[in-house]
Amino acid sequence: MTPPREPEGPGWRRGSGPISATATAPRSWSADAGGGVVVTVGTWELEIPGSRSLKEKRSVLRSLKDRLSALNVSVVESGLQESRDRTRVSVAFLAAHNAQADSVLEAVDGRIADSRGARVVGRSTDRC
Repeated sequence: MTPPREPEGPGWRRGSGPISATATAPRSWSADAGGGVVVTVGTWELEIPGSRSLKEKRSVLRSLKDRLSALNVSVVESGLQESRDRTRVSVAFLAAHNAQADSVLEAVDGRIADSRGARVVGRSTDRC
């Protein structure tokens, strides 16, 4: 049996442990260009009324994640995984400036609020 091939090309390097990816931000985002990157993490606590099983809850979450992925954000179920009728969803993304972060956060908030089968019961946002 042959060992798996290692990734090749720019952006891949061998670290002290497993292979890891490196990424370079666009020049317009670099500190040299006079700006920085705004890192935003939003967390929503959702109630899923009528969900009788974890399978039904996961179906609602899968649909929500699919809708949010179109916004080019990272989505994860960040809490309450064992509850069948509640969940905590976190979204993270990078923006070039605060106005762009506000715009993306508004779009994410709208899609979560409009999701079928889930109701927002809490929300928090962190930026750095």
